[in-house]
Amino acid sequence: MKGQATPYLMFDGNAKAALEFYREVFGGEVSNLQTYGEADYPTPPEASDRIIHAQFKKDDLFLMASDAFPGNPITVGNNISLTLEFESEEEIQNIYQALSEKGTVFMELQDTFWGATYAKVKDAFGVIWDLNYTKS
Repeated sequence: MKGQATPYLMFDGNAKAALEFYREVFGGEVSNLQTYGEADYPTPPEASDRIIHAQFKKDDLFLMASDAFPGNPITVGNNISLTLEFESEEEIQNIYQALSEKGTVFMELQDTFWGATYAKVKDAFGVIWDLNYTKS
């Protein structure tokens, strides 16, 4: 695996406002901001301005954020996950299998439109993991 687990914050349509707030509070920088409408992803018109992905960085503080897709409610407890970046297909498959064995799969391990193999899993202890292997 590469680096540390990265917090991924999920919002209900107000990710852009939250990121701007964090930028003002911490003095960091928002980058790689993309909306659902800009992504190659089937999106209803009411979701086109929602954030599909963004990053925030200030020195060693790094987090990622997005808005939930319409119809996926956000409640305290499911609005944060930990993202792991992997260095090989074998590594992500092994971790995915182990976490999902007694956990809940939110998104099966699959190839994505952003050029990665990705899965989202809640483990047996209720921790939500985003697993990502960017193909070269």
